[in-house]
Amino acid sequence: MRGLAYITFYRMPLPVRRGLARLVSPRYVVGAVTILRDSEAAAGDGPDRVLLLRQPSRHGWGLPAGLLKKREQPVVGAARELLEETGVRVDPADMTAASPNAIIHVVGVVDTIFFASVPASTTPLIVDGAEVLEAAWFPVDDLPRLSANTALVLGRYGIGPMASAG
Repeated sequence: MRGLAYITFYRMPLPVRRGLARLVSPRYVVGAVTILRDSEAAAGDGPDRVLLLRQPSRHGWGLPAGLLKKREQPVVGAARELLEETGVRVDPADMTAASPNAIIHVVGVVDTIFFASVPASTTPLIVDGAEVLEAAWFPVDDLPRLSANTALVLGRYGIGPMASAG
């Protein structure tokens, strides 16, 4: 029976096969996330800190993130979203892909994750007050209440309350 199904499928015209494959294939939404760290901490000028955002649509603080545009490279999307949400400009060439670079969530979302750093004391944060209500730096050992996804993502890279679960 299975063999007959394959024979029938491959006798169909290519556009029909592609259409059928798209109907039964899983679909994912791809986003880009930036874990922005304070570069001054690496120089020994303070505690290790990360930038977090408070948004009206989330319960808890989150990371700068957003969906990729069509044909947009993930690192470019991460830099774009960081700029749009916080006013912080980081050259995509200065961002490092996390390892693993992608996290697949159960709801059909794939997040590509990138690390970057800037000096917190001299980097102004600009939020629009609509999409992002507040942006602030937090010591990694004293994080505020995080959104569920943010806690999972940070924990995967050894940061925050779920670090041991990553």
